[in-house]
Formats: sequence, C-alpha cells, structure tokens
Amino acid sequence: MAKGTNKRAARGRGAARGRSPEPVTASVDGGLAELVPDRDRPRGWTLLLDGKPQSHVDLDDPAYLDFEYQRRFGHVADLAAPPGRPLRAVHLGGGAFTLARYIAAARPRSTQQIIEIDAPLIQFVRRELPLDPGDRIRVRGADARAGLAKVPDGWADLIIADVFSGARTPAHLTSAEFLAEVRRALRPDGCYVANLADGPPLAHLKAQIATARTVFAEVCLTADPALLRGRRFGNAVLLAADRELPLAELTRRAAGDPHPARVEHGRALADFTGGAAPVTDATAAPSPAPPPAVFA
Repeated sequence: MAKGTNKRAARGRGAARGRSPEPVTASVDGGLAELVPDRDRPRGWTLLLDGKPQSHVDLDDPAYLDFEYQRRFGHVADLAAPPGRPLRAVHLGGGAFTLARYIAAARPRSTQQIIEIDAPLIQFVRRELPLDPGDRIRVRGADARAGLAKVPDGWADLIIADVFSGARTPAHLTSAEFLAEVRRALRPDGCYVANLADGPPLAHLKAQIATARTVFAEVCLTADPALLRGRRFGNAVLLAADRELPLAELTRRAAGDPHPARVEHGRALADFTGGAAPVTDATAAPSPAPPPAVFA
C-alpha cells in the first residue's frame, strides 16, 4: 500500500452519488503523487508528481488522450500495424498507464508490459485507477533499462519510452547502448517512440536524434514548430525503426491535432541536428531540467 494515502479520496471510480470526486494523494518514491479530477470528464483524472503534470486518463474513454505528446504517441500506436491487429508493446515508464489503456481499447487482445521503477506509484495508480483484468497488461516494478533487458529478443512490435525522474530523463536511458537494447527487443519491423523534453539551445534533443540515427535506419521527429525553432521548452516525440515510416499519415495527423505539430525527417532532420555527436554510456547526461515557468 502506498505511503500516506489520502483517505478522503473518491478513488476515481466510486464517488458518492451527487458528489464531485476529490483529489487523492500518496507519498511515492518520486515525491508526492496526486490524482486531480477532470471537471469536464466525470471519470477523468490528471496525475501530478510534486505538482508537475505527468499524464491524464479517462476511465470511461481510454481512447481519449489529453496531453499533446500522448496524442502523438497514440498516432504512432495507430500506425504501428494494420487497424485492429493486436500489438506486443513495452512501456518504459508507467505514469497513469495511459498509453497501455489506449492500446488495449484500440487493439483488443494486445499483450503489454509496463516497466516502472516506482513501486509505490504503481500501487497507487492500480488502486485508484484500476486496470481492466481482461486487458492483458502486466506491470513490473523495475528500472527501465534493467527491465528491458529481460524482454526476449524480437518480442515487441512497439516500445514506448516516457521515463522521467524529477522531470529529467535519466542519463542511462539516453545512450546508443540503451537504444541497441531497444532494437534487440523489437521485431525487425517494430517501432521505438520516445518522449524527449528540451529547450533552447536544444542540445539534448539534437544529440538524441544523432544517437538514434546511429542505431536505426529511419528516424523522424514530431514537435511544435516553436520548439523546433528554439523558442520554448517542451516535448518532442522521436520515432525510429528499421523500416519505412508512415510519414504522410503521421504528418497529416500531427497537423490536425488541437496543437498542430510538424514532422521532420531525412535531410531536414539532419540539418536540424547540425552535426551533434551521438551519446554513449560514457558521455551520457540526464535531460535538462525544465524552467520553473513551464509548470507555472
């Protein structure tokens, strides 16, 4: 049981009739976890860690993705295989299990693994926002890279990386050696997608693109144009594979989102990277911390 649970919680699924659900909190390894009800969605919840939004989930409509970067993850999941075909997916980082719920709803009979290092957070989310037992989602408490090492060779159709510790991606999840482990666990036609956070001068983002290009044959990036121009801190979604990427459909979907994004690939992406050096285990560093204004 998670430490310091707020007993007054509505638990995301059973608020008394006629009463609005209340926030629920717990002390977890990553700090103070809080589930805040979405006033526009009766069973929608936002997960925060130490006041910083992490993910959003709607228990009545798991196909609804509220956060921009999660919508971009959803586009990749939709395009990773023909519609309706079950996927084998590995999620590095758990949050509120948003993308696993999305894939289970969009692609029934999918088999999924969530690898999350924060065991009290796992317990908190499972208790307050329970998974459907029939969704074939296994949650494992482990470091992302250590847990990935236990995934059999060529098992996954899709690997999703969304790992942050104190709002920064740990250094050991930014290197070419880590991406080689990702590639080992993917099927030959599988896809890797990662949430990358950075701001001016975008050195971390450019280095991550350069690193992915040393491991995978095809790489693209989806991001807000203002982020790509180095005007603000934000999230970009990197997609990599050893097969042709669904660029036309991904571009169409990204442009049609509530917050439109641009997809960069090929020569334009190489120019954007600007000769950045790939990251190795020996040179790896955590992603930069976001400025306080991001969460203001």
